[in-house]
Amino acid sequence: MTTSAESFKYVCDLVRRRAALVVEPGKEYLVDSRLGPIAKREGLDSIDALVTKLRADDRGPLVGQVIEAMTTNETSFFRDVHPFEVLRTKLLPDMIKARAATRSLRIWCAAASTGQEPYSIAMTIRHHFPELAGWNVQITATDLNAAVLERARTGIYRQLEVNRGLPAPMLIKYFDRIDADWQIKADLRQMITFQELNLLDRWPLSSAPDIVFMRNILIYFDVETKRAILKRVRSTMRADGFLVLGGAETTINIDDQFVSLRAGAASLVYQTKPAVLAGKEGRNAA
Repeated sequence: MTTSAESFKYVCDLVRRRAALVVEPGKEYLVDSRLGPIAKREGLDSIDALVTKLRADDRGPLVGQVIEAMTTNETSFFRDVHPFEVLRTKLLPDMIKARAATRSLRIWCAAASTGQEPYSIAMTIRHHFPELAGWNVQITATDLNAAVLERARTGIYRQLEVNRGLPAPMLIKYFDRIDADWQIKADLRQMITFQELNLLDRWPLSSAPDIVFMRNILIYFDVETKRAILKRVRSTMRADGFLVLGGAETTINIDDQFVSLRAGAASLVYQTKPAVLAGKEGRNAA
């Protein structure tokens, strides 16, 4: 199926309005490949016919299917490696010291997709920080795509998926074999709460997170949307908390209330300025 120029423009406008996703000109092939299967399921012979149906009811369930289909859900266990090294060597050690009195830790993983990222966080905690076994550790994993979240909750992955980035010892230690597939053990699944959340809507988080993983999301938004989201992150997370972005993302020239922390080989961790300044003053006083 191919998309006419008019239908392509409508889809671009729709996903921008409803999910702030920017689909650039020249990405007609993406609309063709993502929406073609939906058109077939609806018994339609073209994407133009699908768009006609969308225009007739732009608040119906079909719109949700289109938004979900246009959302990129590429992920893998321990994706890009470095963020999880920084989590292990700096973020979690710092938070363990900072939260020693309350013995409570909150982590928010936005754009969780099919769950590999939040489960990688859970495995990092369980594998390297046995002292957290007695803490109240909560990981909230969100995504706007209800279908991928439902799959994430099961914690079941195909052999090809566990082969991507997951060290063999962790596979043996933290997964159970189910026929030809693998399932995350129940105690790790219980560490994570999966819930549907669109970053443009209300953020119903039960408590302020100490660490926010918001990786490979901002790249799909325009500058004004990035600015609005980063402002909300600042107001949502703890004052001394950490924000982890993707390798191609930054707060620079978007939100000047964040500062970048050089952690290892790359700058992908950020804190709000007041927390960093307070920390510097405390060290100088000491």
